Amino acid sequence: MRTPLLAGNWKMHKTPSEARVWFAEFLEANPTLQSGGQAAVEVALLPSFPLVPVAAEQLAGSGVAWGAQDVSAHTFGAYTGEVAAEQLADLGCRYVVVGHSERRAYWNESDALVAAKARRAMEAGLVPILCVGERLEEREAGRAVSFTLEQLAGSLEGVGLETGEELVIAYEPVWAIGTGKTASADDAQAMAAAIRGFLAERYGESVAGRTRILYGGSMKPANTTEILAGPDVDGGLVGGASLEVASFSAMVEAAG
Repeated sequence: MRTPLLAGNWKMHKTPSEARVWFAEFLEANPTLQSGGQAAVEVALLPSFPLVPVAAEQLAGSGVAWGAQDVSAHTFGAYTGEVAAEQLADLGCRYVVVGHSERRAYWNESDALVAAKARRAMEAGLVPILCVGERLEEREAGRAVSFTLEQLAGSLEGVGLETGEELVIAYEPVWAIGTGKTASADDAQAMAAAIRGFLAERYGESVAGRTRILYGGSMKPANTTEILAGPDVDGGLVGGASLEVASFSAMVEAAG
């Protein structure tokens, strides 16, 4: 049984003082998570690097995990501006995003680099949330599935999985993010099923069955229940809706 995961990607939002207020209000609004009790859905927060120590301080002892939005493919060394996986692990991070569509688009991150980051994260004991997904031109050309699976294959080069729990995959339909276009629950399920089929071929049915696949295309409280009804959709990588306590709490309730 795969426990649903809602991971809030804050991107480049909030100051440390704003984050402290948010964490306190969110825990107060979700007493089961505040007490560290067993919840029906796993929740993780992924703030920008300066806020990770704040998350570690405020969320320690709760049922909420935390992580980061990127990681270096290198270990310690002369890599100005980079952040090592070991540094994130020492801050108690459980998750780290690799290959987000914005990193691929704005920083030209290749599949090979994404794979290297995923390997480094796993070596440090972190769980990568590996993002893949097609742009509008691929979808309109009928290449949505083939493009996404090719991207996934390249982004998993050299990445070994023993149980499937060492990795989370997030499907981002790039064409549906901030464009006014909407991916349906059927779109999310169809791609998640294709991804799971790919994993079964590469790693075996057992690993594929235990790997969580998230949907990352503008999830909101209004569509959470419908999207998570897909048997292969195991949660969401949530952007804007995770910035407000009320909306993210509503999604947690819907997912549970």
